[in-house]
Order: sequence, then structure tokens, then C-alpha cells
Amino acid sequence: MNNGDIAFMLVSTALVFFMIPGLAFFYGGLVKKRHVLSIMMQSIAAIGIITILWIVVGYTLAFGPDVGSLIGGLDFAGLKGVTLGPKTAGATIPHMLFMVYQLMFAIITPAIMTGSTAERLRFPAYVLIIALWSLLVYVPLAHWVWGGGWLAQLGILDFAGGTVVHISSGFSGLIAALVIGKRYNKESEQNIPHNLPYVILGGGMLWFGWFGFNAGSQLAADGIAVLAFTTTHVSACAGLLGWMIVEKLHHGKPTVLGAISGMVAGLGAITPACAFVTPISAIAIGLVSSGLCYFAVAYLKEKLGYDDTLDCFGIHGIGGTWGTLAAGLFCTTALNPNSVNGVFYSGSFSQLGVQAVGVITTYAYAGIVTFLILKVVAAFTPLVASANEQESGLDITQHGESAYPDMDGMTSQSAWNV
Repeated sequence: MNNGDIAFMLVSTALVFFMIPGLAFFYGGLVKKRHVLSIMMQSIAAIGIITILWIVVGYTLAFGPDVGSLIGGLDFAGLKGVTLGPKTAGATIPHMLFMVYQLMFAIITPAIMTGSTAERLRFPAYVLIIALWSLLVYVPLAHWVWGGGWLAQLGILDFAGGTVVHISSGFSGLIAALVIGKRYNKESEQNIPHNLPYVILGGGMLWFGWFGFNAGSQLAADGIAVLAFTTTHVSACAGLLGWMIVEKLHHGKPTVLGAISGMVAGLGAITPACAFVTPISAIAIGLVSSGLCYFAVAYLKEKLGYDDTLDCFGIHGIGGTWGTLAAGLFCTTALNPNSVNGVFYSGSFSQLGVQAVGVITTYAYAGIVTFLILKVVAAFTPLVASANEQESGLDITQHGESAYPDMDGMTSQSAWNV
């Protein structure tokens, strides 16, 4: 056991947790004011729902002893055997600390995809969807990539969640948006963020927490953690600048919303590659990600006509896809001897092929299972709020609250009584 590593991982765990309220503010600022509490509630509720599921059965299925390269065994059910000693020989942090660090990933991943169905998904349906999705989509993917499953055995490079987190949540969000349909007034009401300062605050909290997300995935306070920390920041900056440049060329003016969106695009793309590439490569990853994500948000969504409210797929799905493939292009042993040399360092496309298998698998598995989950939940409770509920606002109709009761002509007490 190493006290320095333990301290580092405790801080990293807290940083990843900090991303959850960060996401709540980020999404909360992007929606209309009558829906702000409902989308924030979906992030906050995930903390309680996923934590209990993770302790009871989620963790053991994701990180228990491998069963057929597909799922973990039940050895750690209810955290049995998850002690203050190391999980495996050579580990320098307590098994329980590893468990709770991975818990934070399990919480924020399904919370990300709620951006696709914002302003119309009913809360009872959300609760069932997120619980089932966590166990049936996130847990198996986490085992395949990080728990010793078949993608890990294949040699995929996904340091902190290009496939497990970003592609899975982004594409699942898109499937959910397609299944439940568009907002009733999408064509007649402008989709303008109601509070950009919230977006900036939430984006800053995400950026800050992302250092624990990526650097902490090394599970030790060492040089590889430093590399992941550095490339994370560099890619975020490149994404921010890249989006500003594209937006300036396209619309004539860079916007605050665009800058924050580019930052998230850069962060999502570097996540799988952060410990395997150089800072110079991180610039390229962030710049390309901002361009691809801008295209998806500005053109692809309109062309195909889907209603991904907060561009979850356009930024997380597309950014995660590019970042996972980019790991196979830019990975090098120059700074990380545990890496391999990708296309630009060896001329070999073998690692890129492995990365492509991971991307395709994640799209197929997450998409199919998410579709089935939505159909099952729809058999028990309606997925989409009615037109009247959407018009009144999900804050009032789903939670009996208003974020701005004085602006709505309501007293705080009357908001609670609705």
C-alpha cells in the first residue's frame, strides 16, 4: 500500500464526483427555464440510484473474476470481500477505494445520456431506464474493457472511457431520442439556453473534475498520471479554440456556448487516449474533435432530423468515437512503455483495427440493448411527457417545483403545492 497513491486516488474520486453536479449545472443552463430542475434532478437522482445498484451487484458484475470473458462473477456481491487491503497483488490502493472510484464513472455515464431526451422524458420512466441501462449496458462494457473481458484481452486502448463512457452514453442517448420522438414544439420554439452562466459554471466544473477522471485512471500518483493530466488539458484547450475558429468562419462570431462545447468535445476525445499519446498529438485530437463535433451538431442533426436536445451524441458520441480511433493512430511508447506504437509511429494498422472493433461493438451493443430497455419500460409507464406537460414545464409537472418561482408568478409554497 502506498499512502501517496491512496491520497491521490481519494482526491481523484472526489473530482469525478464533482463532475456530476457540474453536469447538472451544464445541462441545467442549456434547457429552457421551465425544465431546469428536471434535468438537474436526473443527474442528482443518478447518484442515489446507481450507488445502491453498484454496491449490491453492479461492481461485482463489472470487476468481479472474469466469467467467459463477458461478465464478472458474483464474488463481490454486496461488497463481500471488498476490503481495505489491495484488490490484487501489487496494487497500491485499497480494494474499497478502487470500487468507489469506479462507482463515480458508473454514476456519471448514464447521467450524460439524459441530455438527449431533455425537456420531454418523464421522471418515472427515467428511473427505470437508468437502473436497467446501468446494469445491462454500462456494467458489461466496463467488464469487457476494464474488468478483464474480451476487449481487454484483444488489447483495446481505452484508458478512461472512450467506449465505456462516451460512445455508450452518446449513442444510447441518440437511440432514446429517436424512440421517444421529438419535443412537441421543437419546430416552433427556439432552442436557446436559458442561463449561459450556468453553462460556463458547469463546464468549468466538468473540466476541473476531468483531471481526476483521466489522470486518476492510472490508479497511482506517477508519471503516467502526469501524462494523462497534461494531455487532458491540452486537448480541451485545442477543442475550445478549434470550435471558436470554425464558428467564426461559419457564423462570423465565436460564442461562449461554442467555446464550452468545443472544450467538452476535446475532453471527450482525449479520454481514451490520454495516457498513450504525446501533448502534441493531444492538440491534433482536440482540434479534429471540435471540427467533427461541430459538423455533427450544426449539420448532421438537422440533415437527419433527430431531436438530440443537448447534442449528447453530437459531442460525446462523435468525440468518443474519434478519440478511440485516434488512440490507434497516435499511441506511442515514447512516454508510456505500457503503450504500443500506432499508425503514425509504426506504420502498422493493427492497433487501429482493434480500436475499430471496440467502437463498432459499443455502437451495436449499446444501441440494441438501449432500444430493448426503452421498449420494456414503455410497457409499464409512458416515456414521454404530454404536450401540456412539456408546455407547463417538467419542473412543475414531474417534481412540483419551479427554479424561478418569482418569475413564474408563483410563491415558493404554491410551487410545492402544485
